[in-house]
Amino acid sequence: MTLPQPADSFFSMIDLTEIQPPGVDRFPVRKPVPPARLDALSRDILALKKRLNAVILAHNYQVPEIQDVADFVGDSLGLSQQAAKTSADVIVFCGVHFMAETAKILNPKKTVILPDADAGCSLEESCPAPKLKALQDTNPNFYTVTYINCSAEVKALSDVICTSGNAVKIVNASPKERDLLFVPDENLGAWVMEQTGRKMTLWRGNCYAHVEFTHASIMRIRQEYPNAPVVAHPECTRAVRMLADEICSTEKMVSFCKQSPAQEIIIATEAGMLHRLKKECPGKTFIPAPTENCRCNECRFMKMNTLEKLHDCMANLSPTVELSDQIIQRARLPIERMLEISARL
Repeated sequence: MTLPQPADSFFSMIDLTEIQPPGVDRFPVRKPVPPARLDALSRDILALKKRLNAVILAHNYQVPEIQDVADFVGDSLGLSQQAAKTSADVIVFCGVHFMAETAKILNPKKTVILPDADAGCSLEESCPAPKLKALQDTNPNFYTVTYINCSAEVKALSDVICTSGNAVKIVNASPKERDLLFVPDENLGAWVMEQTGRKMTLWRGNCYAHVEFTHASIMRIRQEYPNAPVVAHPECTRAVRMLADEICSTEKMVSFCKQSPAQEIIIATEAGMLHRLKKECPGKTFIPAPTENCRCNECRFMKMNTLEKLHDCMANLSPTVELSDQIIQRARLPIERMLEISARL
């Protein structure tokens, strides 16, 4: 199937060097924190959480020490659901900036803080709201299905939001008479087209971390571990997905690995996922799928958050996420539509 593509002028592929300010090392090598320091920080964080009546939400790609102090660790869908129903006064979001924005959209009266306000996302950067609006204006029949990895302004332009865990359900529930526009991840969009048979126009964006997996690197690791199934995230390229035994969101990776009789499993997603898998599937060996450059694959943005930054943001109630009332009102509708569809299908 030939994937429909809009005009090149609407797109800007992300170059990480363009995000990083000149002369500033935004992605320094993390130094090990002494165990005693980790224990002290963790105790202080738990005390701050009680004092603030806070909830700590952490994405599966966060560093292990952050996952271990979180109230909930999950994928974008699970974190959105937790944010929507929390009774906490303060939401501490350990992830990247667009995730904290989603929590603020769902809880406009609550304080939402995050460890590092500069923790961005290559997918979010690839889809500026003005360029999306320009493309939408070329076709009044577009129905925009937007992956949650985007800015609040892009969400406000969308008809419905999706995550990798519910994208197939969302697309299947989309109006049959509308022309579907899927933004911003072209690889997830292509996989959803394969699963649903729905023709979609795909925005040319991708997750820089997931496209580092290649057909050749997965072939090599399969030869090294011939009995280990490969579990891949749908943000991976089609060349990688074709080699996978299971393609699913990070949350569904957990259930697949629990149910699989295999004792060794190759995981093709961000390396932070392995910490949760090891905790929830003791006794099994999880092998990080290699890229062409190493045997690991970390998102530099996700790893900008540290336990020290988590402690400081709670101690100072900063940095906070602030959005205009207009953006919150417009962006809330497609998120609520996603949550409603996910609950009933």
